[in-house]
Amino acid sequence: MPVPTPMAPSAVVRALRAAGCVFAEDEAELILATARTPEEAAGMVDRRAAGLPLEQVLGWARFHGLRIAVEPGVFVPRRRTEFLAGQALAAASDATVVVDLCCGSGALGAALAHALPGAEVHAADIDPAAVRCARRNLAPFGGRAHQGDLYAALPPGLRGRVDLLTANVPYVPTAEVALLPAEARDHEPLIALDGGADGLDVLRRVAAGASEWLAPGGSLLTETSERQAPAAARVLADAGLTTRLAVDEDLYAHVVIGVRPAPAREETAR
Repeated sequence: MPVPTPMAPSAVVRALRAAGCVFAEDEAELILATARTPEEAAGMVDRRAAGLPLEQVLGWARFHGLRIAVEPGVFVPRRRTEFLAGQALAAASDATVVVDLCCGSGALGAALAHALPGAEVHAADIDPAAVRCARRNLAPFGGRAHQGDLYAALPPGLRGRVDLLTANVPYVPTAEVALLPAEARDHEPLIALDGGADGLDVLRRVAAGASEWLAPGGSLLTETSERQAPAAARVLADAGLTTRLAVDEDLYAHVVIGVRPAPAREETAR
C-alpha cells in the first residue's frame, strides 16, 4: 500500500497566498504542524482557502498562553482580548468567585481559571455550540460552563458573591455587521457579533444586573471599541458602578472597568 506523500510547505504557502491569506507562511507552518496526515493537511488547506477562520481550521487558538479548542461556528478569541484578561487579573488578583458572561469558546474563563488556582469559575453563553466548547476548555481547570441568557444561566447561589465578572459582549452596531471581514461575518454566529443599534444593547443588560451579582468591591470588565468607550463607561456608571477606562494602544484594545462600591462603614458610636 503506497505511503501518502506529505504536502510540501511551498505548495501550502502558494495555495494560501492564492486565496488571499496575508500571512501565508505562518499559516502554512501551523497547518502542517497540526495536521496528522497529508490528507488532513490538504483538507485544512482547502477549508482555509475557502475562507474559514484559521483557528477553526486548526481546531484551536492561542490565547493568554493557553491552547483553546475552537469549533466551527464558535466565536474565535481575539488577541486584543488578552488585554481584558490581564486587566481582570490586575483588578481582582485575589478573586475567589469568577464569572465570564458571553463566554464563547471559554477562552477568557479558562485564562482566568488558570491564573487563579482554587477560584470558583463559571462561564455562560446562550449558544449551545459555544457552551459545549467552553466546557471542554474549562474542564482542565475545574471551571463550569452554563447555557442560558446572561445571569439566568448562572447558579442562583452566586448572587452577591462574584468578585470578578467579565463580559466580552457583542458590541458591533447592527448596521456595521455587514462591514466585518468575511471570516467573522460568514463563519461566526451573529449573536456573538451584533450588539444592537449602537452596539451597547447587551452591555446595558449586563450592567443592569451587575450590582445584584457582584460582591461589594467586585469588578465588572468589558471590552469595547474606541468610539464606543465613553458611552460604555456611562452605561456602567448609570448602573451604580465606579468606572474607569483602560487602553492598550498596541493591541488597539479598550476595556471599561466598573466596581461595585463597598458599603460605607458606619461611624463608631462615641
